[in-house]
Amino acid sequence: MTEQEQGVEREPTPATAEAVFGGRLDLAIAYAELLADQGVLRGLIGPSEVPRLWTRHILNCGVLSEVIDDGATVVDIGSGAGFPGIPLAIAKPEASITLIEPLLRRSTFLEEAISELGLQNVTVTRGRAEEKAVLSAVGTADVVTSRAVAPLERLAGWSAPLIRIGGRFVALKGRSVAEEIERDRAAVKKVGIVDLTVGQCGVDILDEPTTLLIGSRVGTDKDAAAARRAARRAKRGR
Repeated sequence: MTEQEQGVEREPTPATAEAVFGGRLDLAIAYAELLADQGVLRGLIGPSEVPRLWTRHILNCGVLSEVIDDGATVVDIGSGAGFPGIPLAIAKPEASITLIEPLLRRSTFLEEAISELGLQNVTVTRGRAEEKAVLSAVGTADVVTSRAVAPLERLAGWSAPLIRIGGRFVALKGRSVAEEIERDRAAVKKVGIVDLTVGQCGVDILDEPTTLLIGSRVGTDKDAAAARRAARRAKRGR
């Protein structure tokens, strides 16, 4: 049954999408089609999200490319239907991106989407970020990102072991981000993430810019081991 038969209308491709994806806009459009079709059929996104796929999801994540360096290695925790990793990979082909997703049906969709879109700069690792096997397989990256995965304290505990010393923690967050920082700053510092700041991207493109929580990874190898222990404690508190 088509979206029209179900009474679901797709959101037209916004004119601003070209500013985000440039010559790779056709890939972003193809990804939107996949989400509106297989994404809904497989229960990865709700039908109510189809009319706002671009504004709420694809562009919201694609503008993350503004704060990612060319050639950076990026790990995306809890990718789900591909946010923010796949829009970022389309907008930033020079970056190397690993999507971490524990659920089989989601990781299968991600692999199929990457293959269908022909994205050469993306890989998928099935598992939870806090698992030893995932850390062993993925290693550390310049940037670890996520969107709507967990409260800050737990998210930082899972993210820190995957960030190289000197790398960055970049989480897409909502309007309560300032309260999260105030509440969890000390716990986040314990796992080696400091200098928490709130930023925005897509300011000149989106009606509602994307809010980012950015931190720096500091410490030594000993601190990294402590961060892994904190991640396991966070797992028990999931």
